[in-house]
Amino acid sequence: MKLFADLLSSRSASSATSAGPRIQQRRGVEIKSAREVEIMRKASGIVATVLREINAMVQPGQTTSDLDAFAERRIREMGAVPSFKGYHGFPASICASINNEVVHGIPSSKRVIKNGDLLKVDTGAYFDGYHGDSCITICVGNVSQLSKDLSRVAQESLMAGLLQIKPKNTLLDIAGAIEDHVKENGFSVVEDYTGHGVGRNLHEEPSVFNFRTKDLPNVTLRPGMTLAVEPILNAGSKVCKTLSDRWTVVTVDGSLSAQWEHTIVVTSDGCEILTDRDK
Repeated sequence: MKLFADLLSSRSASSATSAGPRIQQRRGVEIKSAREVEIMRKASGIVATVLREINAMVQPGQTTSDLDAFAERRIREMGAVPSFKGYHGFPASICASINNEVVHGIPSSKRVIKNGDLLKVDTGAYFDGYHGDSCITICVGNVSQLSKDLSRVAQESLMAGLLQIKPKNTLLDIAGAIEDHVKENGFSVVEDYTGHGVGRNLHEEPSVFNFRTKDLPNVTLRPGMTLAVEPILNAGSKVCKTLSDRWTVVTVDGSLSAQWEHTIVVTSDGCEILTDRDK
C-alpha cells in the first residue's frame, strides 16, 4: 500500500543490500515492455506460490514469525529476494496483521495465531530487477460470520475493481466499483492507504485509490501499466492509527479489518492477474 513506501519519503534512493533490493528513483507512471512483463510474471508467480502455501499451512498455535521464516526461505529458494525485508527499515519478509490490525503487522515469535483469527498476509518478491506484490486474508479455524463476510466482500471488491481495468478506463472506474461494492455490504473503505504502481520499485506511480476522490490524479489506463490493486475494508470505522512501533496500523474502534491484493498488468482488452494463485 502506498503510505508503506512514503513512511520515510524524505530519504534519497538507497543502494542495494543483501537484505533487499535497491530503491530506484521515481520515474512517474511506467509502461512495461513485453520483456519486463514476463519478468514480473515470474516474480508475481513466486509471490502467488508462497501465499498459496501459507494459506494451506496456517493453523492455530503457529506464530507469525513462523510464517515469516517460511516465506523468506521459499522466496529465496525460488531465486528471488523478499521485497519487504529491509524496505525503509521493515524487519521482515511478510506483513502479518491479525483481526483489528489493518496493515504492516510485524511478525513476532510472541504473536501466536489462534482459532478464530482473521489473518492478513502480505508479501512481495524481487526477481531479476522487478517486484510482485500480493495479500490474502485467511480465516483461521472457526471464525465468526462477520469475519467470513468481511473477507469475502474484500475479495469481491478487489475483483469488481479488476473488472473495470481496460484501456481508456481510469483509476476512478476501479475506485468506484470497489467503493460501491463495499458500501452495499455495509463495510467501510480504509482511505489512508492505497494501491500503487509496481515494477522496478515496489511502489511506483500512480496511487491506485479504492474510493472516489478528486485529491489524487485520475490516470487513464494504458496497456503495459502494472498495478497493485488492494482494497482494505474495516467492519466499523474507516479511521486507523499507527502504534508505537511505527509500523502496525490498527482500527481506532477495534473493529476487524480485511485486505486482498493482486499485481496486474493492463492488457489490450482488460487485465492479467500476475499473482493469480490458481495458475
